[in-house]
Amino acid sequence: MVATCQCTTAPTTPSGQSPETYTFPSSRLARTLSDPSKTPLVLVACGSFSPITHMHLRMFEMAVDHVRQNMADEYEVVAGYISPVSDRYNKAGLASAAHRIRMCELACDQTSDWLMVDAWEAIQPAYQPTAVVLDHFGAEINGALGGIAPYEGAPKSEYRQARISLLCGADLLMSMLPGVWSTADLDHILGTYGLFCIERSGSSVAEALAQLKELNPDWVRNIHTIRQLIPNDISSTSIRQFLRNGLSVHYLLPWCVIEYIRYHGLYLDEAKEKRPSSMPPLNRNGKGKAVEGRAA
Repeated sequence: MVATCQCTTAPTTPSGQSPETYTFPSSRLARTLSDPSKTPLVLVACGSFSPITHMHLRMFEMAVDHVRQNMADEYEVVAGYISPVSDRYNKAGLASAAHRIRMCELACDQTSDWLMVDAWEAIQPAYQPTAVVLDHFGAEINGALGGIAPYEGAPKSEYRQARISLLCGADLLMSMLPGVWSTADLDHILGTYGLFCIERSGSSVAEALAQLKELNPDWVRNIHTIRQLIPNDISSTSIRQFLRNGLSVHYLLPWCVIEYIRYHGLYLDEAKEKRPSSMPPLNRNGKGKAVEGRAA
């Protein structure tokens, strides 16, 4: 996966997608494996992305390196997706979904040749738990598109089901505890899909893994920890603080995103960014009180 930098003046119109006009992005999805013996792997990062930073983009590159160096006999990465959370997720500093989608699109379009932004989660009228979002990707890629061809010209009957996996930082993994996440969704995410976790300073991955292992040893087998060889602790929270204090954010996030933030005057007034709470319980059946954490 080779990233390119072609940042130009950022378009000034936020994305106007709606549930009625939504189409699943697949232009950069590799529809055919380069090695027919491997399982196609799709990496999905869910979070606020308010705003998207270089660290969010680096997570995907680190995950691809990890797969190539440690899992090359089994998997081939065929796509990477960024899925911004909807406006119904009550979190301080959350710019509107339209702005966050557009910033993510600019970052992916102008700095990468393989990452994509899926707006489905962000444009839903109700909050969607991570487990449901991963189900959505599975339905689109393995259902609607039929999976990934093992070789050019392969009949549909031979298409492979892609492995959908969550990509996140250690802070999100640390939050994966009963009472914060529902046990049913933890089992669905870690049991069915698996997780690639980027270590972050200040977060104890070993401690989080030990706690999850006590709940279900099978979950831990599906968690792949990725060590940062060059520490990078850029966070959206810090970016928002810098902007409110009039500090430079150059080289912390793509230039096209900086231009977009400037043009629309985002993150200058924290009070304007607060939204009324409407986030439902985590459980997909609507029961329970657990509320899942999300990445910055």
